[in-house]
This record gives sequence, structure tokens and C-alpha cells, in this order.
Amino acid sequence: MKSDTIVIIPTYNERENIEAIIRAVTSLEKPFDILVIDDGSPDGTADIVKELMED
Repeated sequence: MKSDTIVIIPTYNERENIEAIIRAVTSLEKPFDILVIDDGSPDGTADIVKELMED
């Protein structure tokens, strides 16, 4: 089923929070796509997002 909704999550140095944010969003019932936009965080935020995508 194709989603009509996109959840956009802008991030910068959100290593401490990004997993909880993504898990909260994915717990919603409506079908949606998630777009995480990381502004070059040096703290590894993008690495955590990549790991979560593999789960």
C-alpha cells in the first residue's frame, strides 16, 4: 500500500533522541513514509538512523 503521508524529521546532533523519535513515529497506525534530514551532524545521528533502517 502506497502512503499519502510523509513524516519529515529534521535533525542536527540528535544522537541522544533520534531513536526515540523514530520509534514514536513508527508506532502510529496510519501508513506513512519517514524522511530524516540530517544537517551534517558530527555526533553520529546519521549512523543511528541507518542502523534503524536495517531493523
